[in-house]
Amino acid sequence: MPEKIVSRSNPLVKHLRALAASGDYRRDRRQFLCDSPKLLEEALRWGAAVSTVVCTDPAGLPELPERVDIITVSDSVMEAVSPAKTPQGVLCVCTLPDTALPPRLDGQRYVVLDGVQDPGNVGTVLRTADAFGADGMILLPGCADPFSPKTVRASMGAVFRCPVWQCGAENMKETIKQSGIALYGAALRADTVDARTVGYDRVAIAIGSEGRGLSQKVLDLCDATVRIPMEPRCESLNAAIAAAVLLWEAYR
Repeated sequence: MPEKIVSRSNPLVKHLRALAASGDYRRDRRQFLCDSPKLLEEALRWGAAVSTVVCTDPAGLPELPERVDIITVSDSVMEAVSPAKTPQGVLCVCTLPDTALPPRLDGQRYVVLDGVQDPGNVGTVLRTADAFGADGMILLPGCADPFSPKTVRASMGAVFRCPVWQCGAENMKETIKQSGIALYGAALRADTVDARTVGYDRVAIAIGSEGRGLSQKVLDLCDATVRIPMEPRCESLNAAIAAAVLLWEAYR
């Protein structure tokens, strides 16, 4: 029988709450938390290293590898540990993947996020990148943690399929340059061109925050900048929407 926890002071409860709340704790423990049956299914389907499943009713769980620990909890404990406002009765703990940028990128298309702080936007961009065949997402300093519960939830399972790397702007530029990849920034400057007129063979698309756009540091590193045609009365798009438009254009 699976172990059952009814006390909120249990060490595992404290561990799960810390995984939900702290990026430093996640990186220190090399683990992250997923908070729905859907994410558990996606983790299992795509070969993520699931170590623990926490649930209120084990009868509804999918078939799990023997190495996975199953812990049942009371409804009150689930409410205490789940990062969701309305818990769905299942949590799982997965091993945090390596987010160091590899020395070479051999894919065709990548997305770079610069200072995108909203975890929902980061997760949505990851989901969109996965949908449009991108080979990975690079997060520069100032972006939301890609493995926070909100980001993971917004990715709808893409976090298990599309690689995510974290690095500084100079490291990003050096790596993509050595890989023969061009860097296009979604921004306005003197040489900006219509996003429909450029080629997207082996390209990284840089998206800045909705409030400030790309930082000057990243803008200076771009090989070209592109604009999304829109009505003159509109200044900009949400970062996730801008990424979706450009990733679709590249995919098309």
